Amino acid sequence: MSQPADPDSAPVIELQQIGTRFGAHTVHEGLDLTVRRGEILGLAGGSGAGKSVLLREMILLQRPSAGHIRLFGQDVAGLDPAQALTLRRRWGVMFQRGGLFSALTVRANVGLPLREHSGLDDALIDEIAEWKLALTGLPPDAGLKLPGELSGGMLKRAALARAIALDPELLFLDEPTSGLDPASSAGVDELIVRTHALYGPTIVIVTHDLDLLWQVSSRVAVLGEGRVLALGTMDELSRNGHPIVSAYFTDRRGAPRRTPQGAG
Repeated sequence: MSQPADPDSAPVIELQQIGTRFGAHTVHEGLDLTVRRGEILGLAGGSGAGKSVLLREMILLQRPSAGHIRLFGQDVAGLDPAQALTLRRRWGVMFQRGGLFSALTVRANVGLPLREHSGLDDALIDEIAEWKLALTGLPPDAGLKLPGELSGGMLKRAALARAIALDPELLFLDEPTSGLDPASSAGVDELIVRTHALYGPTIVIVTHDLDLLWQVSSRVAVLGEGRVLALGTMDELSRNGHPIVSAYFTDRRGAPRRTPQGAG
């Protein structure tokens, strides 16, 4: 399990009084959340709680209806396109379904951020892409395949390799274990821990996978009723008395979800 980040360090993400509305439907209302530098923060909550919407707002794909978002100390509301692009280079995103271009090889997909944002020549970009793929545990020939030729677990690893292509300070992972069998999911758990140990990025994970959260998270924010209902370690949240939080951390038989060895 990841160790908690220094609470006194400057926050990487600050969300203040975020409101998100789509017509008459309210997703967030007065949501506050701070992500500390170097931590692995999980975003949990039931379907419709607004986890993916919040992720889209943090990576500047959509604007909230109200409130303020500060990334690396900058209020994103006043950014011009050039400033927003500079900021985006500081993070990587692993999308739920991979988000790889089907007509490009896996190696070309991983090298795409480098081609867009660096002046490196093609040979060096290919070399770096192959190195990133190797770091995620993929075999050497995986880079020459098309995304459609990979298994679900391999596709997740390739998507992560692309997300870390620019050695980002901040990494967003959207449902990194969804659709995977238990063995593949466990491999992704280990991969996230290894990536964090190697690069030390701040990581934000949107997930329904409680086992993943037990294994890797420093803290978890549970969303519901338009806001953050609870924030803490998994051990703290598993003992939280709020009815929505308590229900989320028990299975259909009412038994607590399992904890990793040594977690209490």
